[in-house]
Amino acid sequence: MSIPKPTIPKGTRDFGPLQMARRNYILDTIKDTFRLFGYQQLETPAMENLSTLTGKYGEEGDQLLFKILNSGDFLKNVKPEDIAAGTSKVLPNVAEKGLRYDLTVPFARYVVMNRNEIVFPFKRFQIQPVWRADRPQRGRYREFYQCDADVVGTDSLICEAEILLMIRRVFSGLGLEDYTIKINNRKILTGISEVIGEPGKEGELCVAIDKLDKIGWGKVQEELLQRGFTALAIEKLSPVVLLNAGNSEKLVFLEDFLKGSAIGLQGLKELKEVFEVLAAFGEGEEHVGFDLVLARGLSYYTGAIFEVKVNGVSIGSVAGGGRYDNLTGVFGLPDVPGVGFSFGVDRIYDVLEELKLFPEDQINATKVMVGFLDQEGKEYGLKALSAMRAEGISAEIYPDEAKLKKQFNYADKKNISFVLMAGSEEIAQQKYTLKNMKSGEQQMVNLAEAIAVLQSNEIL
Repeated sequence: MSIPKPTIPKGTRDFGPLQMARRNYILDTIKDTFRLFGYQQLETPAMENLSTLTGKYGEEGDQLLFKILNSGDFLKNVKPEDIAAGTSKVLPNVAEKGLRYDLTVPFARYVVMNRNEIVFPFKRFQIQPVWRADRPQRGRYREFYQCDADVVGTDSLICEAEILLMIRRVFSGLGLEDYTIKINNRKILTGISEVIGEPGKEGELCVAIDKLDKIGWGKVQEELLQRGFTALAIEKLSPVVLLNAGNSEKLVFLEDFLKGSAIGLQGLKELKEVFEVLAAFGEGEEHVGFDLVLARGLSYYTGAIFEVKVNGVSIGSVAGGGRYDNLTGVFGLPDVPGVGFSFGVDRIYDVLEELKLFPEDQINATKVMVGFLDQEGKEYGLKALSAMRAEGISAEIYPDEAKLKKQFNYADKKNISFVLMAGSEEIAQQKYTLKNMKSGEQQMVNLAEAIAVLQSNEIL
């Protein structure tokens, strides 16, 4: 019988050493920034009770939940009439748990369960995989990482301004220079729908204008007509969509445009305050663009909304988020306001790869390899290995007796920067030959000198 070829489930991926080094480079940069701004790391279980997950993502989201069969005889509670009644009757009897669909609902559940221990405002970040039973395609996976940061228990707009600062710091750390952080406010969009004479239809309005970049203003107008908007309303909307101006000019324009909408003016006031807080930090508005028609997640967000796009690349938005009024209400703890955002780690990876911004030294896991030719050389090399590791230098030894060519090929393929040879001549002089694998230069040094070179990154 032939042994089946090993595979992995569709929509999942392996990450080899190169990919993991690059992913950790991104994640370490993000974590460093989160901690600098006072965020604490949180993790929740891969599985949640289905009662926690269902009903939180809409009907389509519920369909994409991965359910986990109960352990043991999972059919013991299923009756023949249940099977005849269909899946909805069978499922509660065979599966009580599911894999998490996102990090937001588990975070809300955590806040409610731990509300007496949490210090509010509570600043948390979470970097974990999530699972969705979606149809796999390019850029869409069934298992992928989310990288969320949220502040709950405050409606202070300092939090929004700090999100802008955190995004700028992370992108600077990753070497990204040409990008735009789009910002808008849900209340402004509500106000626009009121002013153009379509109150209560901001949901339909924003579903349509959210497609502006993809299909253009002409097609968006057609869709608005199909959604029941009048020609007069579209005519009134046109100056908003077509306005091409800087942040301050847009704020001035909206002050006049929204004068008939109290909620619209409130959104404008909040947005102005975010820019004022930025100025109070001593920061400018670099990379921050007020986008009057930015419309993401409108059923979820209630205040500021953000979306980040790196310019000049084929990848879409790489980060986004916004403010919400009632994250924990579905679990019986109402009126806990918050604001949060998420970095798209996989998309940032693709951007850095496309722009060739991954630094090579982030990929080299091992700094130096010890090589030897016989038992005496191995024992002499092991002493050096321990001494180098004690100094914090990443080091390994070629484990088998082998020809020098094979050992150097191994070091070359692993991108190891240096090889420290321990042969009979080196033992006789109580020294080592240290070879720089990039330059090819080598010299005989004692152990202390070798350690000094490895710690200083000197070229031999």
